[in-house]
Amino acid sequence: MAGQIEAKLKGMGVSLPTPAAPAATYQPTVESRGMLYISGQVSIDPAGQKFLGKLGKDIDIDTARQAARVCAINLLSQAKAALGDLDRIKRFVKLTGFVNCTGDFTDMPKVVNGCSDFLVEALGEKGAHARSAVGVASLPLGVAVEVEAIIEIA
Repeated sequence: MAGQIEAKLKGMGVSLPTPAAPAATYQPTVESRGMLYISGQVSIDPAGQKFLGKLGKDIDIDTARQAARVCAINLLSQAKAALGDLDRIKRFVKLTGFVNCTGDFTDMPKVVNGCSDFLVEALGEKGAHARSAVGVASLPLGVAVEVEAIIEIA
């Protein structure tokens, strides 16, 4: 039986994918002292659509916002796998968003809003969080966006 958060996601037309396996030597999640740390999730959706490219050169802000939304869904997928029930989430505490961009691109916060806005829509106040949005020269697999999270859990 799905919990409240999964019911809300279903109502939004979102089903959580099977979480991606680690691409290197790390854990996708670590639970410690009432917190869940989720390793960076990249902008590849469950159907295999990859949001690739560099902001300021190859990809526009609206497309990159969609990429960040995919990262949010992938974060929730990892949380579900780790916790068993998304209703154990007390709140998202902190996100760090990485945007693959040119040196003169400065709208990283607008891109990472795609993740933040989705989490607030899906989880309400539990989805509100502190955040950093950082521009980087490259990301794994050439993706446009990667987001990691720290979540307080019950």
